[in-house]
Amino acid sequence: MIGCLCIHGFTGSPYEVEPLVNYLREHTDWKVVDPILPGHGDDGNLLDVTYRQWIEAVESELQSLQRECEIVYVIGFSMGGLLAAYLSTKYHIDKLTLLSAAAYYINVRQLLVDIRDMARDGLRGHLQENVLYRRYRNKIKSTPVSATRQFRMLVKYIRPVLKEVHTPTLIIQGECDGIVPTKSANYIYENIGSDEKRMVFLPASPHHVCHGSDLPKLIEEVTEFLNIKQ
Repeated sequence: MIGCLCIHGFTGSPYEVEPLVNYLREHTDWKVVDPILPGHGDDGNLLDVTYRQWIEAVESELQSLQRECEIVYVIGFSMGGLLAAYLSTKYHIDKLTLLSAAAYYINVRQLLVDIRDMARDGLRGHLQENVLYRRYRNKIKSTPVSATRQFRMLVKYIRPVLKEVHTPTLIIQGECDGIVPTKSANYIYENIGSDEKRMVFLPASPHHVCHGSDLPKLIEEVTEFLNIKQ
């Protein structure tokens, strides 16, 4: 049996990877799991959660999947991409897919574009209808400073071990990402130790690549990389 672990991002939930997870469940007979990280989800509380707990949680999920499956793939989005990469340095993973992986964060140039668009909608009285505004607002309102500190500590902890990633890796990055800049994908590509690696940029996609207009291209790349039979 093939197993696939899908890991969401910081302050997020499985919703972030839901379109891809749904595709995998509809087009394969794999065991696909998309857990909620500690402190996350609708009822989560990030106030006293540490980055070590996020690592322990994904390790536990992977170990459980490996007990059931002969082949295991891991897909990680944003912070989940870093967690996925870290797992591959400690456990045997057959293939690794990193979506908007956050080795760097805050794309100032794109963020300014997003702010300009939000300001335009605000002047028109449509600010509440702006999807990016709602996402930024919700993240700011629901994220304790201590949790942001833990996220930064996680990035600092994992970046040095990227050279130990030797798993075949697909890196996908949106070019309109206001959170993770494209240099993050370039950094990961240049620093992981994998001999088999591919980097794909999605020209119209924001940070949430699984919810962007380039989703068909993302699905196509993942399908080819993971050898999913159409």
